[in-house]
Amino acid sequence: MAGSGVFAEIRDGDGVFRYYSDGEWKASASGKSVPIINPTTRSTHFKVQACTQEEVNKIVESAKAAQKSWAKTPLWKRAELLHRAAAILKEHKAPIAECLVKEIAKPAKDAVTEVVRSGDLISYCAEEGVRILGEGKFLVSDSFPGNERTKYCLTSKIPLGVVLAIPPFNYPVNLAVSKIAPALIAGNSIVLKPPTQGAVAALHMVHCFHLAGFPRGLISCVTGKGSEIGDFLTMHPGVSCISFTGGDTGVAISKKAGMIPLQMELGGKDACIILEDADLDLAAANVVKGGFSYSGQRCTAVKVVLVMESVADKLVEKVNAKVQKLTVGAPEDDCDITPVVTESSANFIEGLVMDAKQKGATFCQEYRREGNLIWPLLLDHVRPDMRIAWEEPFGPVLPVIRINSVEEGIHHCNASNFGLQGCVFTRDINKAILISDAMETGTVQINSAPARGPDHFPFQGLKDSGIGSQGITNSINMMTKIKTTVINLPAPSYTMG
Repeated sequence: MAGSGVFAEIRDGDGVFRYYSDGEWKASASGKSVPIINPTTRSTHFKVQACTQEEVNKIVESAKAAQKSWAKTPLWKRAELLHRAAAILKEHKAPIAECLVKEIAKPAKDAVTEVVRSGDLISYCAEEGVRILGEGKFLVSDSFPGNERTKYCLTSKIPLGVVLAIPPFNYPVNLAVSKIAPALIAGNSIVLKPPTQGAVAALHMVHCFHLAGFPRGLISCVTGKGSEIGDFLTMHPGVSCISFTGGDTGVAISKKAGMIPLQMELGGKDACIILEDADLDLAAANVVKGGFSYSGQRCTAVKVVLVMESVADKLVEKVNAKVQKLTVGAPEDDCDITPVVTESSANFIEGLVMDAKQKGATFCQEYRREGNLIWPLLLDHVRPDMRIAWEEPFGPVLPVIRINSVEEGIHHCNASNFGLQGCVFTRDINKAILISDAMETGTVQINSAPARGPDHFPFQGLKDSGIGSQGITNSINMMTKIKTTVINLPAPSYTMG
């Protein structure tokens, strides 16, 4: 159960979950807490500490001191501790998954999968880090014109310092460890600012690192109101790197952060282009999986279907048949469609739906909402003048735009200010490659729905969808910098010369 057993020390006597600093679980001097609303009941389920700016200062100072010692820790030892944390995380998957169910209404089986996947990511990162960071480069000067072999250049990867990790609500454990594990194996310290919805799951995950025996101060987890500590954290002079996953907030962070490395994934309007020769059964299955999994609350969800007019009726019929089979209800019951994370999210989604209705979209199902729970809805005959054609609903509502040419589909995809992922369904590999090359997105899936994983694959967005690239290898490289030592010889020296 959450906050009990080995996790008992992360909660105080009043039931408020503590924050983690300098190897200890602490209550904030503010005496205040932040409520976490259960999306299903719409009532307070958990509370976390509302940390102060002074507490943030202490956390960053501890992180800076701990990082200096951690950078001297042998690489094999860093990997060993990460493997230990991964095993502890998977061992205690049940209480962490319970938090995900209560905080973000994630279906129970998907919540368990997220925790197990996170443990696997940590272990893979430990192995990959040993290989990547265990190698350097040796360069010689006479390969460049005008130089003799009088200089030997040795290069290696060194840590950046303190990494600030800010994951989103929809994967508060997995997208946290996707930042934490690369940072740690590379020799950095980590300050985690979890989302409010998902904070308790993240605190449980951090405790698994605590139980693994990482040095004091190396890992911190600060909770609180973004309005009070958000800018203070992201603009803190002690922070050396920011890894952020979320929405528009990332744009503001990037403008304020100054000259430090940024890794950002900021959402998408992932387009699914379906050609006349596509396997429509395969396409329909992936449209439903991609559009409605976790109620569409995924950056890589299918957000708009661009289907050739000649096969649109058949595709819509097949998709509708599958939508009717989706179960709707509580996450505890493992339903396919569960409540969206907040009432404001539900209101935003409803606004997009009403705009589409006013402008003449065809409703394939009756629009239905109870509280934060919105039934799955397919909108056909959507036009570019409707908000749903461009805006990211982050909910179980999927627009279908009928197109008359491949060029029309590519144009709509590329006209978006987002460019995270896209997909194309066709039996013609030549067409698939041509369309993939033309789509202005970080990744294109051929004959499958968009997806972030497997977690070692590169994951990046273009335009407003992000900065830099994620994936285990890319994250390790991004959280390091190159250090060069040049040996100057008194006379040219040639191997075996």
